[in-house]
Amino acid sequence: MAEDAAAVGTAAKGFDVAKGGWYTELGSMWPGQGLSLEVKEVLYKGRSKFQDVCVFESDAYGTVLLLDGVIQCTDRDEFSYQEMMAHIPICALEAPPKRVLVVGGGDGGVLRELARIPSLEEIHIAEIDGDVPEISKRFFPQMAVGFSDPRVKVHICDGIKFVQDAEEGSYDAIIVDSSDPVGPAEVLFEEPFFRAMHRAVRPGGVVCTQAESLWLHLDIIKALAAMCSRVFEGGSVQYAYTTIPTYPSLPCAPPARAPLT
Repeated sequence: MAEDAAAVGTAAKGFDVAKGGWYTELGSMWPGQGLSLEVKEVLYKGRSKFQDVCVFESDAYGTVLLLDGVIQCTDRDEFSYQEMMAHIPICALEAPPKRVLVVGGGDGGVLRELARIPSLEEIHIAEIDGDVPEISKRFFPQMAVGFSDPRVKVHICDGIKFVQDAEEGSYDAIIVDSSDPVGPAEVLFEEPFFRAMHRAVRPGGVVCTQAESLWLHLDIIKALAAMCSRVFEGGSVQYAYTTIPTYPSLPCAPPARAPLT
């Protein structure tokens, strides 16, 4: 169901295809800069219950997923993000984990990495938008392969409520693979949600979240680290980063409750 690249401009907020079939990502989270990719073919565009969704083929980065006009992943560089998000918190644990929760992460990339860990008995994912896993299975099978692992239990629901309803000490680790802290995702960066995760993770467990760009969002990172120090009092709040070409700069993950090794 390929479509003319020039028609995709209305598919998602902030999604602009200029003359010659170029996509330019512009956003309030990174003012004064943009990222442009040449669009080879538009593979899918539509709207789920929650957001605009677009998938296109680029010459430079292969297949690209956009949610509300913001790049979520590409074939070429997705592994850099997924590996960091999954393996940093797991390596911070003192004992092999048995039960892990992913909040968000509907593309399946973090699940794929967690499925490599033999000690895990249950891998839960709470994703609010049921369309995202299905689109990922169709266009990003190398990421969505994690959904086929028998240990994975998929919950299409509000991730915040799922964490709030979890029994105390349910998980060895909770990984929050969220979008940027604007609009509906903003609550995923606020203290009440982190207190709910503190209760849901076992003593000695780890919470890990994406924490925006070191170069552009130092104020957000400082506030997040300070909040984690309050919530996880006596725990260790650490910070890590990786480089992903199609993100504005560096996505970062601050684990709490255990030292980063």
